Amino acid sequence: MNTLVSKSFFIIGVMVWLIIRIPYQREQKENIIINDQKTIQEKIVRLLVLMGIMFIPLVYVLFPRLNFTNHSLPIWAIGLGTAILALSLWLFWRSHHDLGKNWSSTLQIREGHTLTTNGVYQNIRHPMYTSVLLLCIAQALLLPNWIAGLSGLISFSIAYATRVNQEEQMLLNRFGSEYEAYRQRTKRLVPYLF
Repeated sequence: MNTLVSKSFFIIGVMVWLIIRIPYQREQKENIIINDQKTIQEKIVRLLVLMGIMFIPLVYVLFPRLNFTNHSLPIWAIGLGTAILALSLWLFWRSHHDLGKNWSSTLQIREGHTLTTNGVYQNIRHPMYTSVLLLCIAQALLLPNWIAGLSGLISFSIAYATRVNQEEQMLLNRFGSEYEAYRQRTKRLVPYLF
């Protein structure tokens, strides 16, 4: 399998990722927001993630500018990357599906917001972050370039480190002991590990 195939898998995966989100973004527009904690920091971090997962890989795929940091990957890495990408897309869709109207792309609480603890949220508090982490791992395995391959992991790590505690505090403020009990019985990203 050559790099054109692995690049194509990744680009198709990102396109599917964007398509998955469309109906939920439309539904989100109908929400009445009662607590909005969007900050300039969050906007910058979201832009950083978009650059790391979409813009830099797209530049790498379409133009030779980043080829000076290319490296080779074994065939098993491409197969593993494709499998992880598929798992990421399923988890991304499932996370949106299970959240339903409670989903927001930013730090917001909507009117009638409920705590989701079913489906993939039964064992993982942040399965959408897990899906993005898996996407970034797939990116590193499918794009044999030190910059384009790792840009997703780097940008996601920064976003996760700056956002997850704020999100959990917001949910704790909203749901109190119900959210605390949920935190005690679940893991943030990977069930039974982290």
